[in-house]
Amino acid sequence: MKVLVSGGTGLVGRYVVEELLTAGYQVIVGGRRAPHPRLFSRPVEFAALSLDPDKDQIDVFDDAYFFVHAAFSHIPGKYRGGEGDDPKTFHRLNLDGTVRLFEAAKRAGTRRCVFLSSRAAYGEHPRGSEMTETMLAKPETLYGQVKLDAERALAHLSTPGFAGVSLRATGIYGDLSPNKWDALIADYLAGRPVAPRVGTEVHGRDLGRAVRLMLETESNRISGEIFNVSDIAVDTSDILSAIRRETGCRHALPPPGDRIALNPMGTAKIRALGWEPGGTPLFQETMRRLAAALPASPRHRSTQV
Repeated sequence: MKVLVSGGTGLVGRYVVEELLTAGYQVIVGGRRAPHPRLFSRPVEFAALSLDPDKDQIDVFDDAYFFVHAAFSHIPGKYRGGEGDDPKTFHRLNLDGTVRLFEAAKRAGTRRCVFLSSRAAYGEHPRGSEMTETMLAKPETLYGQVKLDAERALAHLSTPGFAGVSLRATGIYGDLSPNKWDALIADYLAGRPVAPRVGTEVHGRDLGRAVRLMLETESNRISGEIFNVSDIAVDTSDILSAIRRETGCRHALPPPGDRIALNPMGTAKIRALGWEPGGTPLFQETMRRLAAALPASPRHRSTQV
């Protein structure tokens, strides 16, 4: 079966595409530009796709049995605050354009749509409280509000012939390059200050498996639903300790972050469908791979005091 993945060349979308390819799906990557021929481990098709709500792109869905929407327009490196000084365009592309794609997919006969949402849809809650899918969502950022409104639009469009489901994902880490932690690692190796921080994370491969689960589970169990996708709490010092060991860097690690203030995401709902993330062992394996892939030059520079 063919799966159209919007934003498949992005930092998050690439993990989803790779997981689908590994599982034997035929993947159509939708985006502004065709991916580099060697970007993915297996061949993919390409379809020009835009978030412009004024475009009718129903023809893009002709061969797509499933649709995974991972595309998002934002200032590079920023999601919260990704609108910059143009919130109107941010809203138009990421909400109006997204809903337009949902509608086109439904009209074209696409059977399922998986929307990659965000924990930002929850907004702020009391320190240490667990966030579950049944709690009141009250986003305090435009990013979170756009994600929440898109979730609601997809749920409204869901019917027996068009199962729409939203995955509220936490931070996505992994070992693909470029990597979300490249700048953090570079700062540490160069001796620049690194702020302590702790956050929730899930490996990109586990997110990809969650997407697969949404495509392969009976539609009446997922249609119109929201599922949290999260795994472990990760401290900045956890990330950099493996880098320190591998490189022999003498710079001190940042102090531990405040874990008490963390709001974990409950994942009982998606685990009930059979999803099981990699946890700490997968994180440690990933950090070893990232550290081993570092060029020799940072090692030499980092040992100088």
